[in-house]
Parts: sequence; structure tokens; C-alpha cells
Amino acid sequence: MRREVALQNWLRRIRGAIGMGLTWAVGWGLVGFLIEFVQEVVPGWNGALVDIWPMALAIPGFFSGVVFAGVLSIAGGRRRFDEISLLAFAGWGALGGLVVSSFIVTFAGPSPASLLVAGVATLLCTGSAAASLTLARMAEDQELLDASDEVAEVGLTSNEAQDLL
Repeated sequence: MRREVALQNWLRRIRGAIGMGLTWAVGWGLVGFLIEFVQEVVPGWNGALVDIWPMALAIPGFFSGVVFAGVLSIAGGRRRFDEISLLAFAGWGALGGLVVSSFIVTFAGPSPASLLVAGVATLLCTGSAAASLTLARMAEDQELLDASDEVAEVGLTSNEAQDLL
């Protein structure tokens, strides 16, 4: 029985890490589309270093999200989101970004393109971590609001008297 619970916890963590990675990949890919758009619209922009920004950012975004989920599970422990500061969350995101950036530079070599992508990945990791915490807090607040609506509907019956202090 205990092994099943441990296995379920690990599967939940893996699913959460993959979900975080996919979410970050989509967000970073959208930033890549924005960069591509700027390259086409702004006259004189020379973005020839990397011509496929959406994929160049979405792939490291996925791995950064997975690494950040690992950093969060280690550093965050069992704390709730309202117990973690935004600065700490962003710092853990930057740490995850540095880990992924070191792999980018190691495998691609220290070229201008890889250093640029590594720097952008670290900055995006920091912002993505802060945005993730903000969205998680908003979701928690919405759940609390929804629960309070249900409590308000319960009310007192005609047989119950409200006790006043």
C-alpha cells in the first residue's frame, strides 16, 4: 500500500513537471513569434543569428519548465504558494534558467547565437517563474471565491436563529 502511494506521488510530480514544461514551451514559443514579427516589421532589424525563434525558444522553454519544477519541489518543499515570496520564486526560475543555459552553451558551443539564446532563456525563466506563481495565486483566490459563494448559499433555515454576540 505504501509503495502505491509513493508511486502515485512520483507520477503526480512527473505529470506536473511535464505540464510546467509544456506551459512554458507555449509561452516561450509565443515570445518567439513576437520576435519573428518584430524582425519582419521593423526596418533595419538584423535577426539573422537565429531565424527560427519560436522553436529556438520553445524547446529550451520546455526543458526550463521541467528543471524549474524540479528546483521548486526541492527548494519549495511542502510550502503553499502563499508562503513563498515572488522574489524567491523568480530566483529559483533564474537558477533553472542557468542550468538549462549551461547545457545550451555546452552542447552548441560558445557562439554568439548560443550565448544569446542562453541569456534570453535565463531571463525568460525568471519571468516565467514569477508569472507561474502569479497565475497559481490567482487560481487559488478564484477557488476560494467560488467556495465562499457556496457557503453563502447555505444560509440559515427558518428553524435556526442567528446568534448575535
